[in-house]
Amino acid sequence: MTTLVIGISCFQLMCSASRTMPVDCMQYGTPCPSPVHREATMSPETRELLDCFGRRYVVGPTAEEAGGGRPRAWQLWAAVAAMAAVGVLQYGYGALAPGLLDRGWSAAEVFGLLALWTVFQAATGFPVAYLRERGRIGPRSAMLTGAVLTAAGLPALAHGSVPVALAGFSVLAGTGAGLVYATCSSTVAKWYPERSAASVSLATGAFAFGCVPFVVAFAVATGTGGLSPVLVVAGLLLAAVVAAAGLLFRDPPADWWPPKPDPREWALRRHGPAAARQFSSREALRTGALTRMCVILLCASAVSLLDVAFLATVAVELGLGLVIAAVGTCLLVGVNGTGRSLAIRVAERIGLRSTLRLVLALLGTGQVLLAGAAASGSAVLLLIAALVAGAGGGAFYPLFAELARECFGDRAGLEVNAVIYSAKALGGLAGVGAGAALAHLWGYPAVFLGAGTVALGAAALCQGLRRPGLLRVIPATPVVVREA
Repeated sequence: MTTLVIGISCFQLMCSASRTMPVDCMQYGTPCPSPVHREATMSPETRELLDCFGRRYVVGPTAEEAGGGRPRAWQLWAAVAAMAAVGVLQYGYGALAPGLLDRGWSAAEVFGLLALWTVFQAATGFPVAYLRERGRIGPRSAMLTGAVLTAAGLPALAHGSVPVALAGFSVLAGTGAGLVYATCSSTVAKWYPERSAASVSLATGAFAFGCVPFVVAFAVATGTGGLSPVLVVAGLLLAAVVAAAGLLFRDPPADWWPPKPDPREWALRRHGPAAARQFSSREALRTGALTRMCVILLCASAVSLLDVAFLATVAVELGLGLVIAAVGTCLLVGVNGTGRSLAIRVAERIGLRSTLRLVLALLGTGQVLLAGAAASGSAVLLLIAALVAGAGGGAFYPLFAELARECFGDRAGLEVNAVIYSAKALGGLAGVGAGAALAHLWGYPAVFLGAGTVALGAAALCQGLRRPGLLRVIPATPVVVREA
């Protein structure tokens, strides 16, 4: 009892002391170990703030001054447009699959192209993030390079030759899409440091829902036999959009922060706990938490890509027609994109891990519904399944981006998230490549049921996600009380 009383008294003294500390020396109400604070005046409009946790903020100049006279919304909406353009190569491919199969290409050839495209797109993320964070490449040059590479994608599919499609679509366009994806994500995060999760989720959401008009165009072109001209025009249009967006891109100053809100007050109001310390990407690779995240994203991306690749083909093979195939694909990718922003809002209320489990549970439930639709041939059930699977099929990407910051800190957050995102490369091989082989052997109902099991297993793995570097329990320190 005496020990308990002493412990409570010490806690009250700590709380009283913490109220007198500077606001930047606290993190979510916890006093820092050393109340060091520096505020250096760099110019009348710019201040440098450095708190005891090593976070550096360069407050000011305004976004217009740092952005060449344009507000930072230009950077955001340019990224949204570019992401919507390159997303057509992934999320619009499912609508192209029936037309490519009609050419006489085998299922292994058609879906193998998308699987390899995913490998190059996802594998490009970490090198780009690494070079971007060190100032080796600028956003404008990366975007223009991406535009040139993606221009080869859809015209290569229009050529009608599998080797040409492999080189142009899978290798060149996949690499270009990875360049654009990584550059847009990092640029938006730099310009919106105080609300990076919401802004980046909007940009990455456009990667999915931006392809909806093209899905309709591809379905109409497949039905009328004019797919090749549409692919050439669409490819050139997408490349032009990416290039135009890239010309607007520029980076703010290093560690830039807008004049408002105050970064120290923002840190106290920030949702979620802080990382135990700032990890480098190399240090993060040695933790079990990063390995678990990669495994979860591998499973989730494999299931999501399976749905994107095969939904339209399943609808056509069931005899439901191109209209149902196009509507189902639009529902799938539309909800996939909008669900990303919604997931961030839900995470602010119930936490990142709980939201991630919920998203993956929705993804698994969608697979069960898809299996039922494939077995029964019901168009209504197929459309419902597309809605449910789409709700869980993309929302996990921005959640992992926030988890990377929460677990490993802000300093290497973009690089660590790129490492996690690279697991999508294996997810593409498993979901699209292996999915095509297993569908031929087992049939679509069994494949979707297996995918549902994988998604629910990934949701179960989220239970063990913990921030590295923290003690699981508070060690007990014996207190000796001497009686007078």
